[in-house]
Amino acid sequence: MLRMEQNGGDLDSLVRKRIRALRVAQGWSLEELAGRANLSQSSLSRIENGQRRLALDQLVTLARALDTTLDQLVETASDDVITSPMIDGAHGLMRWPVKGDPGMTVVRQRMTEPPPDNPARMRAHPGREWLVVLSGTATLMLGHRRFRVETNQAAEFPTMLPHAIGAEGGPCEILGIFDRDARRGHLRESRGAAKDCAPDLPNTT
Repeated sequence: MLRMEQNGGDLDSLVRKRIRALRVAQGWSLEELAGRANLSQSSLSRIENGQRRLALDQLVTLARALDTTLDQLVETASDDVITSPMIDGAHGLMRWPVKGDPGMTVVRQRMTEPPPDNPARMRAHPGREWLVVLSGTATLMLGHRRFRVETNQAAEFPTMLPHAIGAEGGPCEILGIFDRDARRGHLRESRGAAKDCAPDLPNTT
């Protein structure tokens, strides 16, 4: 049997609630999950309701049935939940590291200038970027194509395509997510061409 307690709280209860929440999120009844986990419906009901002690082998089976892992099933919340942004006033942006994936960075930026007309000023580097326009309208240049991205619309693209982004018809605000390669690409370019960079999302390290 597995008894779990943490800092006076009840991890056991958290795991039970998580099992039920994951089941409900999948749209499964007790009967459906019990069948997937080779448990009786009454046993699963007692597990979720705290009327039956948790066994390690049952947790492994339930984690597999719920398409997760044992570590994720028993994971506890970190005290370090809130992250304040690093502010770069010169570029009008805020950025946050993603603690669960150090390779990811989230950036919020206000743009006032359009993207460059000169294709030579567009960037290309390994990686992938995702962005959403929070307000205003943005122009995204990808290779020889030009996209108009309006408020609440998102764009996702591989950054090996030459790209640049800027405002259209007035200031706009965007929120972007960079993977590790895209973040490194922007860092290298900002170091090597600080005086001649496109108004794309800048260094996010």
